[in-house]
Amino acid sequence: MPDQLRCISPVDNKLYVQRCLCSDSELAAALADARRAQRDWQQRPLGERIAIAERALAYFEEHRDIIAEQISWQMGRPIQYAGGEINGLLERGRYMLDIAPAALADVEPGPIAGGEHFIRRNPVGLVLTVAPWNYPLLTTVNSVLPALVAGNAVLLKPSAQTPLAGEHFQRAFAQAGLPQGLLQCLHLGHQQTRALLNGGELDFCSFTGSVAAGADMEQAAAGSFMGLGLELGGKDPAYVRADLDSNGLASAVSNLVDGAFFNSGQSCCGIERIYVARRHYKDFCEAFIAEVKQYRLGNPMEHSTSLGPMVRASAANWVRGQTKAALAAGARACIDSSGFALDNGDGAYLAPQVLVDVNHSMSVMREESFGPVVGIMPVADDRQALALMNDSDLGLSASIWSSDKAAALALGEQLQTGTVFINRCDYLDPALAWTGVKNTGRGASLSALGYHQLTQPKSYHIKMG
Repeated sequence: MPDQLRCISPVDNKLYVQRCLCSDSELAAALADARRAQRDWQQRPLGERIAIAERALAYFEEHRDIIAEQISWQMGRPIQYAGGEINGLLERGRYMLDIAPAALADVEPGPIAGGEHFIRRNPVGLVLTVAPWNYPLLTTVNSVLPALVAGNAVLLKPSAQTPLAGEHFQRAFAQAGLPQGLLQCLHLGHQQTRALLNGGELDFCSFTGSVAAGADMEQAAAGSFMGLGLELGGKDPAYVRADLDSNGLASAVSNLVDGAFFNSGQSCCGIERIYVARRHYKDFCEAFIAEVKQYRLGNPMEHSTSLGPMVRASAANWVRGQTKAALAAGARACIDSSGFALDNGDGAYLAPQVLVDVNHSMSVMREESFGPVVGIMPVADDRQALALMNDSDLGLSASIWSSDKAAALALGEQLQTGTVFINRCDYLDPALAWTGVKNTGRGASLSALGYHQLTQPKSYHIKMG
C-alpha cells in the first residue's frame, strides 16, 4: 500500500482526510509537466494570466461555505471565523492582481546617449510553495497567485493537516482555465520534499513554518542555488505607552485580546507578550482578563464557540508545559481553567491563559508558544520596553499603542522586526511587504516586492546604428 497522508481532526480526534502520498514516478512526471507548461505560459500576455487568476479567486467566493467548514474540521478554527480567511484571500489576491502590471513592468533607468537600456522581470521558472496549516489559504495565496501571474509554474505542497486547502487551489485555477501542469497540488512526505529541494529541479521555494523546519529546508537546498523565501514564526510583542487616554486604553485591550487569542493563538504574528506602562498596568490587566474570561472553549462547529481546539494535543501540551514552568518560577495565572470544561489537562482543547509576574527568564516570554497564552509585564519607560521587545531571536511584527505618532515612529525605527504596527496588530496589509528579521526568516511576500522575489531581472543594453 502506498504511503498515506492522514489528517486527524482536532475537533473529535478522528480521521477526517486520507490521501496517498505522491510516488517518485508521479513527482518526476509533475516536474516534467510543469517545466513544459511554463515555457509557453511565460509567453502569454500578462492580461491573460491576470484574467485566469481573477476567475480562480471567484471560485473561493463561490465555495466559501464548504471551504470554511473544511478548515474548521481540519485544524479546529471556530466556524464563525473560518470564512473570514476567504475574505483575506480575496483581499490579498485582488490587490496583487491590481499591482501586477506596474510591479512586473520594465524598469527604465533613464535615457542614455546613443541607445537605450532597461531591466525586464522574467519569471524564475518553477516555484515550490510549502504551505502551513494555521492559515492554509492566506499563506498559500501569498506566493501561488503572484508566482503564476509572473509567468511561473508552481508545485504546491499543502500541510498534511489541511490537504483540502491545497486541492481547492488546484481546482480553482483549473476551472479558471489555467493550462494543465502549471499548478499541481502534491501530497509529499518529508523525505520527498528534502530530495526535491536538493534535486536541482526548482528555481524558488516559498516556505512558512517553524524555525527548525526552515533550517532543514536551507540545508536540503544547500548547493542548489535556488532562491528561498522563509517565514519562520514570531514571538511578537506589544507595548502600551503611558500617553494613552481611557479610550485608547480600551481599544488596546480589545484588539490585543483578539491579537493574542484568535485562532487559539496559532498565528505567527499573534501577540505573545505585552509590556504595559506602569501607569496603566493595573487597569489594563483587569480589563484584559475580564475580556478573556468571555471566551467560550467548545466544538468549533458550533456557532457559539469563540475558542476552538489547538491543532493537536502535543501542541496544547507544549503550551501547558510553558505555563507550568512559568508558574513554578513565580508567575501567576489569572484565568481559572476549570471554567473551561473541555480542557481536560491533556487534550487539544486548551483554556486561554493570562500570566502576570512574568520575566524573560521564562520560556513563555522568550520561545514561541503558538497557543492561547500571553504574558503581561509592567515597564517603567520606552527604554525598558524597547529592550524587552527586542530581547528575542525572532522578529516578525511588533505593536505599539500610543497617542503620540512621532514617539511611536521613533520607537519603530529601533525595533528589530519586519512590521511595525501602531494602534493595531495581527493584520497583513497586502500593499506592504510581509517579511521578518533574525530567525523569523528571509525574503518578502505581498506588495511589489512579492513579485520581485518570484522573478529574475534581465538587463538589456541596446545600441542601434
